[in-house]
Amino acid sequence: MDAPRPNPAPPNAAYPPAPAHPAAPARPAGTPLRRLLVPAGVLGAVASAFAYVGLVDPNEPGHYPVCPLYGFTGLYCPGCGGLRSAHDFITGHFTAALHSNAMAVAGYLLFGVFWVLWAVRSARGLPLRIAPSDRQWWLIGSAVLVFSVVRNLPFGSVLAP
Repeated sequence: MDAPRPNPAPPNAAYPPAPAHPAAPARPAGTPLRRLLVPAGVLGAVASAFAYVGLVDPNEPGHYPVCPLYGFTGLYCPGCGGLRSAHDFITGHFTAALHSNAMAVAGYLLFGVFWVLWAVRSARGLPLRIAPSDRQWWLIGSAVLVFSVVRNLPFGSVLAP
């Protein structure tokens, strides 16, 4: 049997030692157009999905599956009506999109804002760091939960798809 090896560093020492003055992050190499490939790819994928939903109407039965939660319980989840909302949004029926799923429309707009920030920072060679705090995650979760509950109550029928 082999004997355990001794640890070369003392138990309280930083290993490896941290530099006294950390170096500034280097800008990625490449042209701004090259740095925009990933944001452009994400935009292309999202635009393709929206184009498909715009062409294949979710209001016609048989094109998309029914939400499992709605199918089993008759309750609307936070995503119910999202495809109809995307279809209405892409075809220019913004009021109908809000009625189908207001939270999804807010998500489309937030995606647009974050994508523009991401593209601009990528073109400049800077990273985009979005790090919500625990409190912000709780607020987002609470908003989704309240939206889900209210849209299933009689007075919240305006939020139901």
